[in-house]
Amino acid sequence: MKRIAIEMDEVIIDLNHTLTPPQASPPIAPPQPTRAALFEEIEELIGEETFYAGLPAQPDAQRVIERLSQQYEIYITTTAVDFPRSLMAKLEWLKANFPFISPMNIICCASKSILNADYLIDVDARHFDQFSGQGILFATAQNQQETGYSRVDNWADIERYFF
Repeated sequence: MKRIAIEMDEVIIDLNHTLTPPQASPPIAPPQPTRAALFEEIEELIGEETFYAGLPAQPDAQRVIERLSQQYEIYITTTAVDFPRSLMAKLEWLKANFPFISPMNIICCASKSILNADYLIDVDARHFDQFSGQGILFATAQNQQETGYSRVDNWADIERYFF
């Protein structure tokens, strides 16, 4: 049975639901924090137990992943090592939203090179560099300039890709 590894953030979880602030009228430019301060602020936000609890799954992700799991081995990957306080919240979110995914099929890794899968669906093209299988880029505003990879815009595209 072929294997599909799927990144959590922005591929399965709709992070933009919480991270995108409401637009003010007229737009007000927020003060630009230093990179270190921004990282600390993000780490604190993501580390809150309730951060992931209220986030929705990407549209159609649950249905399509469940359908894929009938013909493929599904592995969920996360780079939670970048934000270690988020790991427990992510695991709880997965259990609540994807109960059909075994905890044995959840992989926490910074480098996707260790994955033994045929496909990797991710938003970050650099994760494909050392991955031995087929990279599939899940489109976001941040990766629009990336080329050279199969690209999907949503879970309906993923469903068409595999079926």
